[in-house]
This record gives sequence, C-alpha cells and structure tokens, in this order.
Amino acid sequence: MTAENPTPAAPEDPWARIKPPSREPAQLAELDQMRIGPARHLEGLMASAGVEGERGVSLREHEFAVQIGLRAVPGSASAAALEQVLGVPLPTTHGVVTGDPDGLHVLWLSPDEFLAVDVSRPQTPGVEVPCQEALAGLPGQAVDLSANRTVLVLEGPGAREVLEKSVAIDLHPRVFGVARAEATLLGTVPVLLVRAGEDTWRVLPRASFADHVTKWLVDGMTELGSTSPEEESAAASVRPAQYA
Repeated sequence: MTAENPTPAAPEDPWARIKPPSREPAQLAELDQMRIGPARHLEGLMASAGVEGERGVSLREHEFAVQIGLRAVPGSASAAALEQVLGVPLPTTHGVVTGDPDGLHVLWLSPDEFLAVDVSRPQTPGVEVPCQEALAGLPGQAVDLSANRTVLVLEGPGAREVLEKSVAIDLHPRVFGVARAEATLLGTVPVLLVRAGEDTWRVLPRASFADHVTKWLVDGMTELGSTSPEEESAAASVRPAQYA
C-alpha cells in the first residue's frame, strides 16, 4: 500500500511577524503621551516670536490632527459612500473647502483626490477604517496620512502679511476667502495653505519640513514686529526702483 501524502501545512503568513500587537486603552493612552509633534522643539521660539498690536500675529503647532487621504471620482458611488460616512460633501471645484474649518473638513487636491482633516480631535489608530469600509467593493482609496504633515496655525491681523512675504499666490480676501485652500510653495517648500478664518491660516508642510517652515515663518514674524507700517513706507520711498 502506498502511504497517503500528509496534508501540507498552511504557509506562514509573512505579515504575521510585523503586525502590531493589540493594545489596551491604557497602553494606547500611554503611547499617545509619548508622541511628539515635529515642531514641538520650537514651541519656545514660536511663543517668543509673537507680535502684539494692530499687526499682531502668533504661531503654534496643532499636533496630531486627523488627516485622511481620499481618492474617489465626484458624483460616483464611491464619492457618495465617503460623503455618507464623513457627513461632509467632497469638494467639486479647485480651492474649495467643505465642512467645518474648525472641525472636520475636506480639501480639494485634484479632480479625484481629497484630504479630510479634523482639527477637533487627535488621530487614533484606525481612524481611516470607516472610510475604507464604506469603499468596500468600490473603486477608491482611504489612507491615514496624519503623520505625513503637521499643521502650523498662523493667527492675527498680521498673519496674511507674513505669508505674503513667502508665497506667490494672491491672498487678498477677494481671491482667497475663508474656507479656501491651495497647494503652493512657501519659500521653496511645498505646503497646503488653508484660510480657516478671517485672521486664521493653517500651513500644512510635510513633517520633515516642519522645522524649516516654522523657522521661516518666525523670521517673517520677527521682521513684522521690528518695524511699523510708517517705517516700512518711509523705507520704500527711498528704496531703489529695482528693489521696490
């Protein structure tokens, strides 16, 4: 008699060794306290750079905001599924922000690419899962990008003036109103720029550029606080035409 071949063992799951272990809420809370924003080491610098008065401006980092990258064609079943779970419509036009700028809102990045941002709560593991489940069986994508960018908040009547030193786009309220966002360059660094309020702007650089962008903005704030509008006007009147 020929011995029966034994049933081959199931192949080992190659991902099993690197899957994160499940953790209790207390463990997650402890890990959350260990997280450090990419610009936290500059807290003191940002605080000391604040300017008061009619040209007042302040800068701070909003750490760990929820950021979910979304891909879906507007008007499709995928877009409808995402809108239902988010409770916010996806923008259909360049530059538009839908939702609550102080809570959950969605930025337009390209015709079928969006960034859902929630500044009312910190990112937690699995924050993207409801969107992924909504897309089950449908074309589209939902990815947690919360660690990809940080959020720098520039506030005050002088905030726009600080930004105008470094970006080439028109920031006048007639063009760049509240609840508008643009992908642009701040100096030489790609950022997302969001106008969340009349005097509140959010700058979203990649985390690896947070140090550079923070120091760049602080430099602009320092310059703003060192001269008055009258002094700047007087300096401009004697400046050679090619530098005006």
